[in-house]
Amino acid sequence: MYPFLTLILLFFSLTSLARTEGPYEAQAKRVTIHRDQWGIPHIYGKSDADAVFGLMYAQCEDDFARVEMNYIEKLGRMSEVKGDKELAYDLYIKLLIDANEAKEEYKTSPLWLKKLLNAHADGINYFLKKHPEIKPRLITHFEPWFPLMWTDGSISGISTGDITENETALFYGLPKQLTQVKYQNPDEKLTGSNGFAIGPSLSASGNPLLYINPHVTFYFRPEVHVNSEEGLSVYGAVTWGQFFVYQGFNKFNGWMHTSSQVDVADAYVETTRNNQGTMEYLLDGKWIPLKTKWISLGTRRIKTYFNHRGPILAARNGKWISVRSYNRARKSLIQSWLRTKSTGFSDFKRIMDMRANTSNNTIYADNKGNIAYWHGNYVPRRDPTLDWGVPQDGSTSKNDWKGLHPLEEIVHSYNPTTAWIQNCNSTPFTVSGTSSPKRADYPVYMAPDGENFRDRNAVRLFSQTNKLDINSLINLGYDRRLMAFEVLLPLLLQAASQESDLAEVLNELKNWDFNASTSSIAQTLAVRWGLKIMPKIPKPILLGGETDVVQNFENYARSGSKQEMIQALREVIKDLEKDFGTWRLPWGELNRFQRIANQDVISMDDSKPSISVPFTSSAWGQLPSYTSRSIQGSKKWYGVNGNSFIAAVEFGPKIKAYSLLAGGENGDAKSPHFFDQGQMYSEGKFKEVYFYPSDVLKHSVTTYHP
Repeated sequence: MYPFLTLILLFFSLTSLARTEGPYEAQAKRVTIHRDQWGIPHIYGKSDADAVFGLMYAQCEDDFARVEMNYIEKLGRMSEVKGDKELAYDLYIKLLIDANEAKEEYKTSPLWLKKLLNAHADGINYFLKKHPEIKPRLITHFEPWFPLMWTDGSISGISTGDITENETALFYGLPKQLTQVKYQNPDEKLTGSNGFAIGPSLSASGNPLLYINPHVTFYFRPEVHVNSEEGLSVYGAVTWGQFFVYQGFNKFNGWMHTSSQVDVADAYVETTRNNQGTMEYLLDGKWIPLKTKWISLGTRRIKTYFNHRGPILAARNGKWISVRSYNRARKSLIQSWLRTKSTGFSDFKRIMDMRANTSNNTIYADNKGNIAYWHGNYVPRRDPTLDWGVPQDGSTSKNDWKGLHPLEEIVHSYNPTTAWIQNCNSTPFTVSGTSSPKRADYPVYMAPDGENFRDRNAVRLFSQTNKLDINSLINLGYDRRLMAFEVLLPLLLQAASQESDLAEVLNELKNWDFNASTSSIAQTLAVRWGLKIMPKIPKPILLGGETDVVQNFENYARSGSKQEMIQALREVIKDLEKDFGTWRLPWGELNRFQRIANQDVISMDDSKPSISVPFTSSAWGQLPSYTSRSIQGSKKWYGVNGNSFIAAVEFGPKIKAYSLLAGGENGDAKSPHFFDQGQMYSEGKFKEVYFYPSDVLKHSVTTYHP
């Protein structure tokens, strides 16, 4: 009897243990997370899936709210947490990104990918299980197909052929009051990212260098280090909620992405009719029924339409407009993951040849001395005689895409003789100075991007530089010359030269050296004046008669209204005297960096501590970017966008790297890592990257399993 009782007790103890140590706990034991003095997570897993599990757990520790919000957005459910004002965007997303397609792709994914997708969901769900004090706003359980809704880590990952969410909302009958354009500062539209690569002959050490400098909304990406025993060892920036390092490096090579204007989405004017209650479209002389799909938005159910190209998104001049795009694909997610495990130039090119990255240019460097640049990646082949900047005739299949351009046909530069590569969201035809690709060799739709003032500044600097080491590359990346005002201010000074009441102001501007600094009064005057005239300057035309930012500024300087320029300056003086009692306001007293909360609605407070920042928007030509503005009526301006994660990497026998993160790693205002990099960020002072296990262990402050 006693042995039988012992077996019963053993059975219950084992089943109890199984309940307390389920699959989450078992996987957690295979993961170790080290946090350094900046709170950066260095994640070590036995398998790639274990590393992904640990990465997602660490992201949730640092800012679950941002992880969740990114998936609320990609699921088209923003209105459920932010109200009806987001209905237009939810509809837009659900038309462009199909959850059912993502679910089916998960089911048919190869086993290795399915393991990563499962680990992604499990890491987040385990965090929620262990932290019942965290209350999700909407998503209480994460599904493994979620990452297949969001397969590109870019901040500009949605392409729609220039059809706006407001047009789509109006077409499908949403109330007009729900289709208001969201406010954006003029200079925020002209910012972007910088990427530089230096070849061995221009490097002081003979080792290639890479500079990673995305300009995005603050706190859009944290800094992470992810490792496994299956060959993963990658450092860089990850977009909240994703499981691949988007911009970063491993021991073999590194990559930086800049947003591209390569045409990857096109609109078509469709000829349609209502045939006894069935909507049809005309193609090659035949009437074809449009597919329909019911989309739910809260209590609303909306009947939407699709053809072989994609969704019907708008109507213009009485004609329905369809859009061909590529905004979500498993292949894109696979490419994003494989990139992190690339082992050199040939391997990286093999991964690039998947051609599933729709939104980015790529700057590359490796430990064998190679540097490279690709302008875009996913480039549909089209009729080059057409103007793809306008909707095409949808009644003929001749205007449909004809497959993709091979990798070697897209604009690229491999190991240029100048030994440098730069891209600042600009034309690829200045990417390597005299070694740049030639515009005449490519169709317009492949590279419609023009010059901007950052591009001009970068070309100037690289064309006159001597050999660079990692520190001088960082210094170059922080060049503060505001080249746009070299174009604009001379005309203002000339136009206002007879205005005696402006003499002191004009003298201040005349004596300025066009460099950003916290002590500059002229910078305050110039930037505030520039923002007032910027809406008067025509926007660039990317296709069909290209113009660019530089050309448009130069044209305005030559032919803009002199009275308009003078009036804008008077308004600046009036505004400054009203808010600060004087127009003699040093830039650093106006331009501040503050982080006091982690909320959907940005909040700043003039009465609370903040840090002065010399930088301004990169729209004016300086290489670092810091876009600031008044927040909810504040008199001081606070940064909202610009330099985010920045890194400089040297690919020698051992990796040497330095990095900087806007504000801090953690989204909790009570965390010591909420704003511990704030002062460093404002001064452009980098921290050492701990890449090798010995360095990680030496600087580890906390070590734990999830």
